Amino acid sequence: MTVPAFAPETEERFALARQVADAVLFEGYVLYPYRASAAKNRLRWQFGVLVPPTWGAECEEHDFQHTECLMEPKAGATLSVEVRFLHARRRTVQRARPDGGFDTVAELRLDDRVLVPWDEGGEERVEVVASVDELLGDGVTHPFRRPAREGTAPVLDAAGRTVGRLVRRSEEISGTIRLSAHELDGPYRTMRLTAVVENTSDWTPPEGRDADREAALPRSLVATHMLMALSAGSFLSMTDPPEWAKGAVAACRNLHTWPVLACEPGRADLVLSSPIILEDHPAIAPESPGALYDATEIDEILALRTAALTDEEKREARGTDERAAAVIELADSMPAEVLERLHGAVRSLREVTGPVPAAPDGGPAAPDGGFPDEYGVQRPETPWWDPASEAGFDPARDRVVVDGRPVGQGSRVELRPGLRRTDAQDIFLRGRTAKVEAVLHDVDGGVHLAVTVEGDPGADIRREQGRFLYFQPDEITPLEDDV
Repeated sequence: MTVPAFAPETEERFALARQVADAVLFEGYVLYPYRASAAKNRLRWQFGVLVPPTWGAECEEHDFQHTECLMEPKAGATLSVEVRFLHARRRTVQRARPDGGFDTVAELRLDDRVLVPWDEGGEERVEVVASVDELLGDGVTHPFRRPAREGTAPVLDAAGRTVGRLVRRSEEISGTIRLSAHELDGPYRTMRLTAVVENTSDWTPPEGRDADREAALPRSLVATHMLMALSAGSFLSMTDPPEWAKGAVAACRNLHTWPVLACEPGRADLVLSSPIILEDHPAIAPESPGALYDATEIDEILALRTAALTDEEKREARGTDERAAAVIELADSMPAEVLERLHGAVRSLREVTGPVPAAPDGGPAAPDGGFPDEYGVQRPETPWWDPASEAGFDPARDRVVVDGRPVGQGSRVELRPGLRRTDAQDIFLRGRTAKVEAVLHDVDGGVHLAVTVEGDPGADIRREQGRFLYFQPDEITPLEDDV
């Protein structure tokens, strides 16, 4: 095994994948309103935290990630791996004394910012390159270590005078990357690749559990994820594998992470294994003006709310973290045309060609001269915002045609969530049977089936309250004739 710098072509592919991987790395790094004093910024880092083993044994957090996926390497191929994570460094604030010394303080107020204690996250990368042949058998093991560090940075006022300093300290962390592969039986030369990242720090928690996580974070690998690229060959999609590989994909074990194809569409030579479930070929929206770090919000709303913070709130945010300061500047300087782009975008359009199926009940056209959609449901031409557009729709009586069979209220179906769904709960429902409770339509012409899962003890309550699960027609298979 060797650990050289990546080949230029591999580094170029990784650079593109890092655009998405950065979103994983900094997911929830600092939340709106971007101030350390905000309650939701006091419990930091929720994704991909690999804690020291002695702490992981006492809590629900983990000290490892285990990835398995399938690959079809060509002869002589090499595997390049990049593990990325944040290394927390604890920042304290000190005020300068007249005698040249410094005192640790709770805050240091300047004209443009208010500096407070905070845990910053420094990006770390560990690179491993091994031939596929080296991965067979026992595979390869690559230990790594990051030593404890401490540094200071002066704090200057508007006149350039030293009014304080920031003291940053990071603790020692260590870990191990284990890579192995073995060939599978089947019609093609396919291997199951196993990649494990472990925190091997020997730190022991202090007495008293109240401070355990606070003390464990500087010794943890935060937002850990992995990029893997083949020099020759390809990976198989774990989300939508070919029919012949579905059994082998189902046998793969992925613990605390999930691998997806992270190269551009049409290629399959690079995988991102992430603690956040993504779809294959993820990409940053072209409308995105920059990193906002708080992915639980809608960018447009978040940008508007950030721009509306008071001057004092913005001073606190600027002093919390450099990335928070960048968000404030981004919101304050965002041109109107950029903000307008955040309002919405059409990703793709489908053209329905060929004869449109007739409504399954042979019903007449809508009163306003509407037309049947691709599922045979009558669509009025009245604008969506007009209340009259709801005329002709009946969730209890409407039917859609799926695989040539009418489906509506009372129909039994098998659930098979499509590629567009990224909610892990939907994956758990794959293959379950359900009862259709209603056929619904959105303003964009989409059709949605409201269902209750058979065997769900809460189905009656869901039905009474109208709290259903929703699937599109191409995500179900009819099980029997409509009832």
